[in-house]
Amino acid sequence: MAKEEKILTLHPQGKSGVNILKRRYDFIKDYIVKTVREHGTITFEKLGDMAIEELTDQFDGKVLWYIVTVKLDLEARGIIERIPKTSPHQLRMKN
Repeated sequence: MAKEEKILTLHPQGKSGVNILKRRYDFIKDYIVKTVREHGTITFEKLGDMAIEELTDQFDGKVLWYIVTVKLDLEARGIIERIPKTSPHQLRMKN
């Protein structure tokens, strides 16, 4: 059996990332980017709730754990950003 490709995620505060399967990373990354683009801004809670509802039956991992992990990676890579001083915490695409 071929070994699946992995990716080491990044963390916006420079903490250690985690190694996850690239296919899972890409699946969740595509979902987050699509959803944030569609909404403009979205609370992290709403993103997580939507992901659990829409992805649980088609994803072979813990949806919310991957949403958190990939969201942090996308922040560290400058693709999305947490809007400063928002409560609850809101996200948007970074320009």
